[in-house]
Amino acid sequence: MGFATEFKEFALKGNVMDLAVGVIIGGAFGKIVDSVVSDLIMPLVSRVTGRLDYSNLYFVLGDNPKNLTVLADIKAAGIPVFAYGNFLTIVVNFVILAFVIFMMVKQLNRLRAAEPPAPEPEAPPTPEDVLLLREIRDSLKK
Repeated sequence: MGFATEFKEFALKGNVMDLAVGVIIGGAFGKIVDSVVSDLIMPLVSRVTGRLDYSNLYFVLGDNPKNLTVLADIKAAGIPVFAYGNFLTIVVNFVILAFVIFMMVKQLNRLRAAEPPAPEPEAPPTPEDVLLLREIRDSLKK
């Protein structure tokens, strides 16, 4: 079997295609959750706590001779910082994404449990010649 044929057979198997679709949908879903966190949830958290921008929270670990106050400017100047604000946003993002996936899996498991099991197919009737041979065998045993 040639390499191209073997690769085509592998790539077109159901599991590989399902995985590819899952990765693509997961990436799109991740972007939706990113948007929900950064555009809807974090502004509400900012409003409640009085902070406007959580991504700009940091501690300067070195000297800041120019007294820069924007995180991007401090990083561009090469000053070491402990930037924890963006990390907090990403943690909120992860918690929401994990919760949504948990709820989806829980719902799928519930739906699977609710499905009645598939009936077992009936065995095909025994052919007449097999029945005759069994009858002969049983009569020979006597």
